[in-house]
Amino acid sequence: MLDATPKERVTREALRINSCKTCQPVGALYAALGVHNCMPYSHGSQGCVAYHRTVLTRHYKEPVMAVSSSFSEGASVFGGKSNLTTGTKNVFDIYNPDIIAVHTTCLSEVIGDDLKAFIRDMEIPEGKLVVHCHTPSFKGSHVNGYAAMMAGFISYLSEKTEKPNGKLAVFPAWSEPSDLRLLKHYMDLMGISYTLFPDQSGVVDAPMTDHFESFPKGGTTIDEIRGLGDCTHVLGLGEWTVPEPCNALSKKCGVKSDIIPYPIGIANTDHLLMKLTELTGKEVPYAIEEERGQLIDLILDQHIWTSQKTCAIFGDPDFVLGVTSLVLEMGMIPKFVLTGTPGHAFPKMCQALFEQYGVEDQCQAFEFDDLFTLHQLVKNEPVDVLIGTNYGKQIARAEKIPFVRAGWPVLDRYGHYLWPNIGYRGAMRFVERISGAIMDHVDQTCSDEDFDVVM
Repeated sequence: MLDATPKERVTREALRINSCKTCQPVGALYAALGVHNCMPYSHGSQGCVAYHRTVLTRHYKEPVMAVSSSFSEGASVFGGKSNLTTGTKNVFDIYNPDIIAVHTTCLSEVIGDDLKAFIRDMEIPEGKLVVHCHTPSFKGSHVNGYAAMMAGFISYLSEKTEKPNGKLAVFPAWSEPSDLRLLKHYMDLMGISYTLFPDQSGVVDAPMTDHFESFPKGGTTIDEIRGLGDCTHVLGLGEWTVPEPCNALSKKCGVKSDIIPYPIGIANTDHLLMKLTELTGKEVPYAIEEERGQLIDLILDQHIWTSQKTCAIFGDPDFVLGVTSLVLEMGMIPKFVLTGTPGHAFPKMCQALFEQYGVEDQCQAFEFDDLFTLHQLVKNEPVDVLIGTNYGKQIARAEKIPFVRAGWPVLDRYGHYLWPNIGYRGAMRFVERISGAIMDHVDQTCSDEDFDVVM
C-alpha cells in the first residue's frame, strides 16, 4: 500500500499529503442536518455539494439531503445572487422545508458574495426562514464550519424575552447521533430540562420505514433555537469547537456558558456529570454510577494487554483530545497525537494531558498536519496500535499495526454510528475495541505453541 513512504522527514509548508481533515462546508452541512425540517444549501457549484453529500452518506449509510446554487461560469464571474434567489425559491416550492441553511464555498467566498444582503432582498414565503454562515473551504476544517453554522442559526433566530424558560442549553462538538442519544439519556435520567443544539439523532440514524421522508423526525426545532436566548446557561462540550456558538449566544442574548472537554473517558465524563449537577442541582442517579463502575472494572480486567502499550491517535481536535485522555487512563502511552485542523492551542492542550500522567517526554502532538507525517513518525518509532478514521487503514496495513477505527469519517464499515463514543458506555466500547485489536494481532502473529483459547 504505502510501503514507499520514506522514513526521512522533510519540512513542508505549502503541501499536505493524505490530509487529516476536510473543508468547512461539510461541517456546516452536518450542523444544518441537526435542525428539524431544515434543508442545507451550498452556495457554490454542484460538484462541491455532491462531494459533501457523498462523504456524509458513505459514513452514515443514509441518503443525505442538500442542494446548491449550481454555479456556472457566469455566476463564478459576476456573482451568485440570482442563483441563490432562484435556488431558494425552488427549494421551498419543491421540498417545502421550514428553514434553509445556506453556507458558502471557496468559489463564492473568493467572489465576495454578500449573503446577508442577498437574503435581505429575497421574497421568502410567509412562515419560512433562510439563515447563512461563511465557510471558506481554504481556511480551517470541517469542525470550524460546523461551529460557524451553529453560530449562524443563533445570530438569525435566538431571542431573549422577559420569560426565562428554565432550560439548560447544551452545545456538543461534532458528535455521532449515538453520542447525542446517550447524552439525552443521561440528562433525562437526571430529570434535566434542556435544549440540545444541534441534534442529528433521528436524522442520520433514522430507522427503516415503509416510506421515504425528505426530513426525518429528528433535529432541534426552530422554536427551541429561538428559545436558546431564554435558557439559564449554556454547557459547551468540546473546548475546540463550541466557543464560537457559545460566544454568539452570549453576545446576542447575554446567556453565560461553561465549556468543558468532550466527554470521552472517565475523567471527562465525570466532569460532564458534575457540571450538570452544578448547573441544575440534579443528582446523578445510580444507573449512571453503575456504568462508571463497570467501565473501571473492565479497564482493570484487561490492563495486562494495554498497560504501557504505545499508540498513535489522529482525527478531529475535540475527539482526539477525548480519546487521548481515555488511553492515558488505560495506562497506555499516546506516542503520537495528530489533527489536521489548524490551531496552535492543540499541542498545548495535549501537552497538559501528557504532563498530568507523567509521559510528556514520551509523547508528541501535531496540529495542521497530515497522515503522511504520521506514517513517517510511525515508521521511525513503531507503535502498538493506531486509532483514527478509516484513512489510517493504509498505514496500518503497510506497518502491520493493529487498527481501531474511530471518529469521522469511517467509510469502510457499517453500524459504527449506532454505538456511542462518549460517556462511560462509549468508553467501555473503546476499551473493548482497543484491547481486542491488540489481542487479535497477538493471535495472528504468535507462534503455534503460544496460540491459546484463553488469554
